[in-house]
Amino acid sequence: MLLLSREAIATPFLICACILGVGLIQFPRLQKLINSKQSASLETLEKEIKSENLRLNFLQKMPSFGYDNFIADLVYLNFLQYFGDDEVRDKTGYSLSPEYFEVILERDPRFLAAYRALSISTSLYAGMPERAIALSEKGLKSLSPSVPEKSYYVWRYKGIDELLFLGNAQAAQQSFAMAANWASNFSDAESLLIANTSQKTAEFLSRNPNSKYAQISSWSMVLNNQVDERTRKRAIRQIEALGGKVITTPEGTQKIVFPPKD
Repeated sequence: MLLLSREAIATPFLICACILGVGLIQFPRLQKLINSKQSASLETLEKEIKSENLRLNFLQKMPSFGYDNFIADLVYLNFLQYFGDDEVRDKTGYSLSPEYFEVILERDPRFLAAYRALSISTSLYAGMPERAIALSEKGLKSLSPSVPEKSYYVWRYKGIDELLFLGNAQAAQQSFAMAANWASNFSDAESLLIANTSQKTAEFLSRNPNSKYAQISSWSMVLNNQVDERTRKRAIRQIEALGGKVITTPEGTQKIVFPPKD
């Protein structure tokens, strides 16, 4: 009985150790890529990217033994390291971004923060809004208005991608309407604000599929998502190109001024 008890206790730890070992293997490879970026040739970097892609494919298919969230967290940390390496990304692009989220959201479709990173990295930087939208649609099948908390944001991210990067105003209208619907289930200030702004964006699009107001509102959502400096500058450029203005208030916050006509 004592032997069986020890085996029962040891087995989960062995499984966890194996998964952790696989996860830790990821870091030296990416760290090697970062450390050698000053002298590495494009050919070398592309080989590293292919190797990373193969590893992500393996992680997507390997059994999790019940540690799906753990794997998702490790891969998300790898993604942050990958995405934040500006010098290498300037050379190789961001094509691996959706591959990271294939693993992350397959393992943990309720990982809310991942959807925001998915939209920015895959739609905005990798230029693959179709992949971002498809992954969001798949993940939404596992979500509900209350699980996880603030899951209405996923509909908003999806609507932004549909409107700004695909120009699909009809699909975006439906996504913003769903965001408003889910957010309206709650009475806190943040949810009420999201419900109101999402509903207004959906109404703009219903009246005018080419609505500048709706596009400016969507870029302002990007701007307010605690994005990096490059994304912030691009959002401001797009808002100004549509006739809007971004004003910094005395309190240090940013205010969007819409053009006089839609």
